[in-house]
Amino acid sequence: MTSTPTLPPPFALYRMVTGYYLSRALHAVATLGVADLLAAGPRHHRDLAAATGTHAPALNRLLRLLASAGVFTEDDGGRFALTPMGECLRAGVPGSMRAAVLLFGGTTQDVWGDLLHSVRTGEPAFPHRFGVDSFTYLAQHPEEAANFDTAMADFTRHVAAAVAATYDFSALGTILDVGGGNGALLAGILQATPGPRGIVFDLPHVAARARAHLEALGLSARCATAGGDFFRAVPPDGDAYLLKHVLHDWDDARAADILRACHRAMAPAARLLIVEGVYPARIDESDASRGAAANDVNMLVCTGGRQRSEAEFRALLGAAGFVLTRIVPTPAGISIIEGRPT
Repeated sequence: MTSTPTLPPPFALYRMVTGYYLSRALHAVATLGVADLLAAGPRHHRDLAAATGTHAPALNRLLRLLASAGVFTEDDGGRFALTPMGECLRAGVPGSMRAAVLLFGGTTQDVWGDLLHSVRTGEPAFPHRFGVDSFTYLAQHPEEAANFDTAMADFTRHVAAAVAATYDFSALGTILDVGGGNGALLAGILQATPGPRGIVFDLPHVAARARAHLEALGLSARCATAGGDFFRAVPPDGDAYLLKHVLHDWDDARAADILRACHRAMAPAARLLIVEGVYPARIDESDASRGAAANDVNMLVCTGGRQRSEAEFRALLGAAGFVLTRIVPTPAGISIIEGRPT
């Protein structure tokens, strides 16, 4: 058995600091739609350049960079083909990551350019870079908002299957998805669980997009939408109040405001279900630690929010009138943090 060679520390650091080469390259080919052009089979770089309106030698160099990373393959005749990883750059296919590549390789990466502003001030870099917070920015840029919805829905489809398989929703009457975006999580739960009904609650313009999505899935009879401000009030009488990747967008004070709004709407027997990653008690070099730490700093830069440990979730829930009853891990590397009103 051969072991994977370990890079000397200087070269390991060099690979880290030049990681943006690949993320920017992925963003470029996703913008050009190269993966969709390769869906039917291999094509020469000159053919791809003609189809994308690009400079053929430059596109060839870009594709070869990504071939070196396992995204494409190149044959002796100069034709490129998709690998299983490259298939994920196609739009609208199962496992698609194209929208995520456009999101994290574009605007999000631009904001990371001002990481030092966040480190020096403790404030998000997004307003420093763009003049408005990230939520206002998306409202002002509908094309980027649509891509953001797609990226979150692509992630959420995987999460929804894991959440529905892990947690028993069958005894619930109404599930209220607070800050539910286009309804992808609640749709996945309802499709997997006969019986419960749902409500997707978000800002009015987001709720309108959710309504169209639910209608397209044939779920409008079981799932309604409602628009409003979750800092002020949420619809009452739900049996479960679901928040997926909502609290990590906000600092503790604002996150507690959201939870208090839920608390005011909840009956004593209702459940609070927070679907988020739980920050490890100790950081090591595992994938779980790397993912948690990276997401935590991304929240710092983009929204001013944070990832939270079990102890931090307990304190946050307690401050808003809840008790944390259990944490249920899922196969998707995300947890369901369950709480009850006190």
